[in-house]
Amino acid sequence: MRYFPINLDIRDKPVVLVGGGAVAARKCLALLAAGARVTVIAPELDQGLGELRTQGEIRHLARQFAPGDLAGAFLALAVTDSAEVNAAVAGEASARGILADIADAPELGAFTLPALLRRGDLLIAVSTGGKSPALARRIRRELEERYGPEYGTAVMLLGKLREKLLTEKGNSAYNKELFNELVDHDLPALIRNHSTAEIDHLLTKIFGPGFTLSGLGVAEKDTE
Repeated sequence: MRYFPINLDIRDKPVVLVGGGAVAARKCLALLAAGARVTVIAPELDQGLGELRTQGEIRHLARQFAPGDLAGAFLALAVTDSAEVNAAVAGEASARGILADIADAPELGAFTLPALLRRGDLLIAVSTGGKSPALARRIRRELEERYGPEYGTAVMLLGKLREKLLTEKGNSAYNKELFNELVDHDLPALIRNHSTAEIDHLLTKIFGPGFTLSGLGVAEKDTE
């Protein structure tokens, strides 16, 4: 295994994205979804990136990459059709100790972006170590059929349960047993089938009085 999988907090962190095409746009959306402050360096932008610029979602430097452009960056990504430019980004990132993703030459960078499936706070990543992004995307599409939006709702509900349990009961070892019991009842399936009454009954049975959807601050529409 060449790469070490890690969840990286990039909220409000400066990220430099070099390239203005469709692939750059796709990576930019993932960065923005994670809360990064993105600067795009490219003479021209594709339609998607252009709309993000118009909406004020990104900062755009309408020119080629130049030495010094990575100063202060937390991450760097090079997604251009020029091997020379991508290599220059990799070289500056390495010199500055900045993690970089180099699209056409992953061996020059420190990380790669996997194919992602996002369901709320549930994130499923698929990686082939840079050897076959196409296969990673295919596997992600297969996972999309298996893990629907109900899984995002389940994660949200479990998070609220965890917060309430820690506040009111505090026994983490005991709480783990309760969560395992709830997960064994296939909570996502109950959400998918809109079985709100059954969910309320299950929560009360496992966790006690006060543990219902309304008691957790979850509106019925949030489980639809």
